[in-house]
Amino acid sequence: MKTLSIKPSEVKKTWYIVDATDLVLGRLAVEVAKILRGKHKPTYTPHVDCGDNVIIINAEKIHLTGNKLKDKVYYWHTGHPGGIKSRTAGQLLDGEYPDRVVKKAIERMIPTGPLGRQQMRNVRVVVGSEHPYEAQKPVVLDLAKQNPKNVKRG
Repeated sequence: MKTLSIKPSEVKKTWYIVDATDLVLGRLAVEVAKILRGKHKPTYTPHVDCGDNVIIINAEKIHLTGNKLKDKVYYWHTGHPGGIKSRTAGQLLDGEYPDRVVKKAIERMIPTGPLGRQQMRNVRVVVGSEHPYEAQKPVVLDLAKQNPKNVKRG
């Protein structure tokens, strides 16, 4: 038996849509990262972008367990001396770009490098339920039904 190694021209990509309402952030990010890498396919090849495209809607309605809204901190540096800045996950979700929390969680589960950047171009995170990707005919991926732990409790 031979090992299957597909070429980039042989990759068939499908579009998935995920509603992030009341989903736990980490569990959503794991499933989306798996789809972006292509690990759900039998034709998975590690050095080829064989993953699918994912649209995530209602990103502002994501759920963080425990005290992560106030304890999880995102840092960045301005480039100037003493220019370290930080914001909590709660501040980001209440701010102008709540989609960045979801995108950053997925990005940290994808390998770094040129292939990882190419795979991250296949995810679209949208605030609200309206998205401009209806022409691609996305397949609904219901993560809430896959496992009861994927949805917030209480």
